Amino acid sequence: MKKETNKIAIKTIPLCIALAFTQQSFAHDAMHEMITPEVTVKEDKINPLPAATTSEVNEKKLIQLRTHTNDTAKLLDGEPGVSLYQAGGVSSMPVIRGFADDRIRIKVDGMDLISACANHMNTPLSYIDPANVGSIKVYAGVTPVSIGGDSIGGTIKVESAAPKFAKAGEGLLHEGQVGTFYRSNNDARGANFSATIANENFSARYTGSTVEANNYKAGGNFKPAGQAAWGRGSLSADEVGSTAYKSENHAMAFALKNDNHLFEFKVGVQNIPYQGFANQRMDMTDNNSQQYNLKYTGQYDWGNLQANVYHERTRHSMDFGKDKQYWYNSAMMGPANYNVAGMPMDTQGRNTGASLKADIILNERDSLKVGTEIQKYRLDDWWDPVANSSMMAGPNAFQNINNGQRDRYDVFTEWDAKWSKEWMSQLGLRHSTVKMDADDVHGYSTTMMSNYSTAANLFNNKSHTKTDHNLDMTALARFTPDETKIFEAGYSIKNRSPNLYERYTWSNTNSMVMNMNNWVGDGNGYVGNLDLKPETAHTLSLSGEWHDAQHEKWNLRVSPYYSYVDNYIDAVAFGPTNRADGFTNLSLENQTARLYGADISSNIVLGSLSNLGNFRAMGVVNYVRGKNKDTGDDLYNIMPLNAKFALEQRLGGWTNVAELKMVSAKDDIQAVRKELETSGYSIVNLYSSYDWTKVRFDFGIENVFDKHYYHPLGGAYLGQGATMMSSAMAPLHGTLVPAMGRSVNVGLTFKF
Repeated sequence: MKKETNKIAIKTIPLCIALAFTQQSFAHDAMHEMITPEVTVKEDKINPLPAATTSEVNEKKLIQLRTHTNDTAKLLDGEPGVSLYQAGGVSSMPVIRGFADDRIRIKVDGMDLISACANHMNTPLSYIDPANVGSIKVYAGVTPVSIGGDSIGGTIKVESAAPKFAKAGEGLLHEGQVGTFYRSNNDARGANFSATIANENFSARYTGSTVEANNYKAGGNFKPAGQAAWGRGSLSADEVGSTAYKSENHAMAFALKNDNHLFEFKVGVQNIPYQGFANQRMDMTDNNSQQYNLKYTGQYDWGNLQANVYHERTRHSMDFGKDKQYWYNSAMMGPANYNVAGMPMDTQGRNTGASLKADIILNERDSLKVGTEIQKYRLDDWWDPVANSSMMAGPNAFQNINNGQRDRYDVFTEWDAKWSKEWMSQLGLRHSTVKMDADDVHGYSTTMMSNYSTAANLFNNKSHTKTDHNLDMTALARFTPDETKIFEAGYSIKNRSPNLYERYTWSNTNSMVMNMNNWVGDGNGYVGNLDLKPETAHTLSLSGEWHDAQHEKWNLRVSPYYSYVDNYIDAVAFGPTNRADGFTNLSLENQTARLYGADISSNIVLGSLSNLGNFRAMGVVNYVRGKNKDTGDDLYNIMPLNAKFALEQRLGGWTNVAELKMVSAKDDIQAVRKELETSGYSIVNLYSSYDWTKVRFDFGIENVFDKHYYHPLGGAYLGQGATMMSSAMAPLHGTLVPAMGRSVNVGLTFKF
C-alpha cells in the first residue's frame, strides 16, 4: 500500500513550548505509598525514596479513561516514558523507555503475573479491568530493588481499590456504583458494577465488568475489500480484521483490620471467550483465569511488615478466529485448496508466589527495607492434532513446551538515608536465583522421517536445566536545594533471565510452527535458544524538577537517561529467510544494545475567566533511541519522538479536555525483522464530563478528524484470510495494522 508522506513538524516545535505542557504527578506525591485513609497503617512513616521519575495516574484521569477503554494498559497513555505495543482489544503491552513485555515488571495487587501464551496474548494487565483499578504507578529508570526484580526496564504497580470501613459509631457502611458505556467505532458496549458493605473492622467488596466489541474501522481504506475467512464473506476496505473481543471479569475482596493490622483476601475470575489479534496469525479463542491473593500489612513501633501469598491459574486457547482460516494445499489429501478445520493451540499456566517485606526505622536519619520473594511458575503448551491434515499437523499433539518450569528466589535490602534537609540517598542490593527446566518434547509426528523428530531429538539430547544467579544494584541521590527545585541522579545494574518461550521453543525445521511462536507481532517465525544468558542493563538516570513552593500552580520535569545492555536478547536470521509471504524466520542470541532518551513533563495553571471557569495546560514529550551495538541495526518497536498536549477547563460539575497527540515519522527500523516505516501524524481528542453527587456523565470524541494513520508499534497486519499460507499472505505483506478511526464514546455512572 502507498504510505502517507506527511510528516509532522514535531521535530521543529520549540522545546520551550513543549516544556510548558505536560501531565505528571508532583515529585513529593511519588515519594509516598499510602495504603488507605481508613487504616492507620501508612508506609509514608518510613519516608521511602523511589526515583523522582516515578509517576502515578491520578484518580481523576482514571475515572475519565474508564469510559474510553477496557484495556488497562491504555490507562498509562500520556505517562512520561510510556508507550504501548498494540495487540488485542484488552491486551496492549506497555513499554517503558524502549523496554517492553517481560523486560518490565508488572505487579497486580502484589502478584507477579506472567503471560501464559506463545504470542503473549494474556498480558499481565489484561487480568484486571479498568473499572477495578484503584491506582497505577510507573517506576521508570532507576527502579528501587524493593520494587523491581527480574526486569531491566522498570516496574508498573497496579492496585485495585483499597478497602473501605465504616467510621466509628456510624453503623454499617454500604455503597456502590453501576456504570455503562458505548463506543461507536467498533460498537463496543459494556457495563460494570461494584458494591461494598463494611463495618468498622470488616469490609467486603464485589466488582464485575463485561464488554463486547466488533472489529473496528480505520480512518480510511488500507487494503482491498475481501479476503475474509472461509464462510465469513468479505471485509470492507477500512475494516481491521481480527479486532473483535469479549471479556468478563469478576472479583471479590475481603478485608479485616484490627488496630494497625490489615488482612486482605482477594479472589478474581476472568473469562475471555474470544479476542482477535490483527498482528498475529492466531486469535484467542478462550482464556480462563482464577486468582487467589492473601495479603497482610502491619504497623509496628519499629516500622511496617508486609506479607503476600498468591496463586494464579490460566487456561488459554488459540485458533483461527472468524476472519482467519487455514487453506491447506495437499497433494496427499486430494484436491488442492483443501480446507483444514482449525489449528488449535492450548496453554496452561500455574503461578504461585510469596513475599515478605519489612520497612525498619533505624533512627531519625536511616530506614531499611529487607525482604524475600519466591515465585514458582509452571507452563504446558501443546497443540492438538488438526483434523484431515495428514502428517503435516498430526497424528499426535505437538508439544511446544512440556512441563516448563521457571522458579525465582530473591532476597533484597535497601537503605534510605536523609543526611540533611537537602540531601537524601538510597542504596539497594537484590540477589535472584532463577532456575529453569523443561521436559523432552515431540512434534505432530514421531516417525524417523519426520522433520519434527529431527528437531525434537536435537533438543531432547541437550540439557534443559538452567540456573542463573543475578545481582541487582541501585544507587540514588536526591538534592533539594530549596522548596522550588529537586534534582536526582541514579545508577543501576538490573538483570532479567530469559522467559520460557525464549529458551525452550524448539521446532526450527517448519516455518508454520515457527510462525505460531511470536510474542512481538511482527509476522515472522521464531525458535528459542537454550544457551541464552540473562540480560544485564546498566542505566544512568538524571532528573530535574522545578515547581512553585506549594506544588499547586506549575511544575516542569526533565529526565534524561542512558542504558547499556549486555547480553541483550535480540533476533537473528535463522534457516530460510526469503519466504514467499515476505516474512522471515528468526532465532535469538545475546548481543549488546544501547538505549538513550529523555522524558519532559510539566503542567501549569493558566488561571480563570469569569463565567468560563479554571484552565490548566498539561502534556508530555518523550524521546528514545535504541541501537544494537553488535550488528549496527536499530532495535525493534522503538517509539519515535512523540508528544501529548492537553487543555483542561473546569466549571462547576463540568470538566472539558481538548487533547492533541503528535508522533514523528518512524524511520529507525530493525532490518532483521523487516520492520516497516510509519509516517508522522497528529490526532485530536475531545473529552467532556459532568459530575453530580450521585451521577456522572462522560462524553468523548477520539480521533475527531477521522485521521487515517498507522501506530508505530502496531505490528504487521495478519488480521484476515489464510494467515498460515505463504501464497495467501503475500498480497497483504507490507501492510501495517492501522489505528482506529473516529469514535464517539458515551458513559453513564450511578453511585448509591
